[in-house]
This record gives sequence, structure tokens and C-alpha cells, in this order.
Amino acid sequence: MHLDARLAALAPLGGFFALRTGEPPHGPLPTLAQAYDRTPTAPAADPRPDTGLRPDADLRPDTDPTPGPALHPAPDFHPGPGPERHPCPPPPHPHPLDTRIRRVAAGIGAREPRVAASVAHQALAARLWSVALGCAVRYGRLPDLDPRLLRWDPAGSAPEDLWLTEVRERPADPATLAGAVLHGHLEPLAAALRARHGPAAGLLRGNAASALAGAARQLARWARENGDLEAAGRTRALAADLLAHPLLAGAGTLTAHGTDLAFRRRSCCLYYRVPGGGVCGDCCFARVPRSSPRGPSG
Repeated sequence: MHLDARLAALAPLGGFFALRTGEPPHGPLPTLAQAYDRTPTAPAADPRPDTGLRPDADLRPDTDPTPGPALHPAPDFHPGPGPERHPCPPPPHPHPLDTRIRRVAAGIGAREPRVAASVAHQALAARLWSVALGCAVRYGRLPDLDPRLLRWDPAGSAPEDLWLTEVRERPADPATLAGAVLHGHLEPLAAALRARHGPAAGLLRGNAASALAGAARQLARWARENGDLEAAGRTRALAADLLAHPLLAGAGTLTAHGTDLAFRRRSCCLYYRVPGGGVCGDCCFARVPRSSPRGPSG
């Protein structure tokens, strides 16, 4: 069926699959395209006032006690308005990813930025995969998930609240899903995170695969519990095709146990480094590893 303006067929799947449409009601939010921007944050403006003098001008008072002759302007001299002054620009807004990672770090007590970056990455990846798979299975169509159309509150709570400002219909074949989520979002997101916070490429690849498998498992379970075995089968087929994509191939192993799905990744998301954290259900480790605090993770 065709997409409706509210994407109402996603509502029964639960909040993690929800995608709001239209503009956010409480004012503008950054787009995901802005979150993926790797442009360095602009330096703060020079707080010193504009004196109109050269930077190397000597501003020390004259120490010669002998007064000089009084200086008077020539009769035809008219002082001008002085050097043109420009107001200092306002300080730059924090980068959306930095805002999100600080929010996540505070929420989970992460002391290492790369740990908070990994958790934030997997959460956003899971939301994107959930929306894409949910639409593909429920509608047989995919909304255009162009990062410029998706607004996001980096300071909000989890799960990430996403707003799609315009509903444009696209096909829902595996290649289109991969283009929309992997190439359109997860590649630029990983590049921005690595540039700003340094998590390993293998870790982020594993996160993307794990998020896909988790979304597929939840969707297949919902379909099975609601007696829609066709939707459950379609979910498994899409997940298997997407996990075979070159950007995800080898990141883990997807297996089917009857109508249920299981996934085991080949990297660790570092959640065990969170105070009170442990290994995740799909982790490559059977128990919390003993490793250097700065050891590689990918």
C-alpha cells in the first residue's frame, strides 16, 4: 500500500519504530545532514574590543614627564567618524553530535568519549533501521530518508525522536534500503564520529549490523505474535540481504531459530566500559574482557 501522510501503520510496532511527520512543534531542530557535517566548529570570536589600532601597537602610556607642545587640529580639519566597527559574531552553536554524545555520556555515566560515541551511534542506527524496515514490511514502500528531511533533537531522551518533514515515496527493495540507510546515513555518521571522537571503524560497522539485526528481530517477533507470517518472512529476507551488503558483510552472523532471529557480532560496542555495564546479548565476548582502558575495540 502507499505511504500515508502520518505513516500510521508504524504506530502498532511501538515507539522505537515511530517516525513523526511534519515540522517539530516546539521550534526548529537540526537536520541529520547537519549532524553529519564534519566541518570543524568555528573558533570563538576575539572578545577584545576593536580599537582600530594595529595588533602590535604600543599601548603603554608615555613615561616622559616633560609635557610636549599642545596639539591643535588645523582649521580646516574635521575629524571623521573613526574606524568602522563590526560587532563580534555570536559564539558558534555546539555541533549536534557533540551535544548528543555529552547527553549520552551523562545519562550512562560513560567516562570515555568513544564509549558514549559508540552507544549514541548504535542508538541512532537502530532508529534508522527500525523506521526503514518497518515501512518496507508494513507498506512495501520506503519514505525518502534524505538526511536533509529528517530533523532530530540531539539533546532529547532515548529513543531518538525523528521528524520527517516531507513524505516522499520510494521503493522498498534491499538496494534502496541500503542506499537510504547505509550510504545516506550510516556512512556519513561514522565518518563524522571518527573525525570528532575516534571510535574504531570496525566497532561502528559492528554497531550498524547489530542495530539492523536488532530491529529485524523486533519486527519479526511483532509479525509472528500478530499472526503475520508473511511479514515475518519478509523481515528475515530483508535483514539477510542487507547484512550481506559489502559495508556489513562479515560484521557478524545472522541465524534463524524457527521463526526467531539471532545475531552474533564480531566486534564489541564497549558498553562493558560503562559503570555497571556488561556484555550485550550479541557481543563477541562471552564475558567482560580484561583489557587496557585504551585498547582497540574494532
